Amino acid sequence: MTDSSTHLYSPGLVGIIATESSVSNINGKKGILSYRGYSIEELAQKSTFEETSYLLLFGELPTSAQLKEFTSKVTQYRDLPEELVSILRALPKHTRPMDVLQMAVSSLGTFYDLEVSPEKVKGKKYNDEYFLNTSAALIGALGSIVAAWHRIRNGDEPISSKPDCTYAENFLHILGADKITPLMTRIMDATLVLHGEHTINASTFTAMVTSSTLANASQVVASAIGSLSGPLHGGANEKVIAMLQKIESKEEIRPWLDETLKAKNVVWGMGHREYSVKDPRANILTDMVQELFEEREGGVTDIFEKAIELEKACEEKLSHKGVYPNVDFYSGILYKEMDIPTDIFTPIFAMSRVSGWLAHWIEQIQDNKIFRPTQNYVGSDDRAYIDISDR
Repeated sequence: MTDSSTHLYSPGLVGIIATESSVSNINGKKGILSYRGYSIEELAQKSTFEETSYLLLFGELPTSAQLKEFTSKVTQYRDLPEELVSILRALPKHTRPMDVLQMAVSSLGTFYDLEVSPEKVKGKKYNDEYFLNTSAALIGALGSIVAAWHRIRNGDEPISSKPDCTYAENFLHILGADKITPLMTRIMDATLVLHGEHTINASTFTAMVTSSTLANASQVVASAIGSLSGPLHGGANEKVIAMLQKIESKEEIRPWLDETLKAKNVVWGMGHREYSVKDPRANILTDMVQELFEEREGGVTDIFEKAIELEKACEEKLSHKGVYPNVDFYSGILYKEMDIPTDIFTPIFAMSRVSGWLAHWIEQIQDNKIFRPTQNYVGSDDRAYIDISDR
């Protein structure tokens, strides 16, 4: 066995600094998340998904003219190529939405010019037109792919985009929402802003590794979607709903929690690897949950009531350990109350996070070095080949 003592080994690369970035920052002890220095609270309250995406991509809040140009380009790409829609129609209707999304995004490079070349990326200097067009294509297309597949798999025709609608309102429209209220649009917009970026998580690191090979941007995003599809990363908000559906009533919450903690099982939506206080994104969504409750005059599902009761019970039993609700706890509940199918919660996460992935893609390829970590070899020493007749 080779001596590996000279190599630092940290399973999962925990604590290993792999890059320098100016995109976002987390202070887990104080419950602070910021994008380019702007607090997530301010952005969720005052900004929009389109404006926040521009900020993540280019480092500054846009002027009116810049935002208008960027929004116009994103809107242009919300209409999918008919050939891509034909591909979606040909897929088995039981195919998982995340698998469809990864496949469709990977194919975008065949419809749009997304290749990286020396003419497009010049050292550390932004080539704004290339980055703007490429980012707009991917951001614009993702929501439409999610909505189109949801319609197609249910035997319905995809709905055309409304160019005069915001990204958030248009997504609810093309998904087929019956009645879209201003609060629903604001909730969708805020969740997209809140999920836009979160430093070097698994999917973002995947995007960075793929970026470092100078793969085109559609493959960068497709690889990140593959990472996000894993249940340990992007599926927590789906699991929150599944968990709450198994609990019969809010009166059963506390006995269920006692049994779950005794068995050392996961309470989905509670706790976060980065935060020892309540996830700042969850604080924002908590307020929106209350607004939705008031708008509907209490006419919400029992999942809503069970969630409120579970948060109270968890606060009593787990807050001393620094375990509080995270963003997935309330985003899943809000999506459910807006009649969004559970299995497209994670694709919606990808619709939002694409802005962060692309921001890191831009950072990576401007000062690029291909990722090539080393390993500690723990296999056998030299062995002689044994003929098959002697084994």
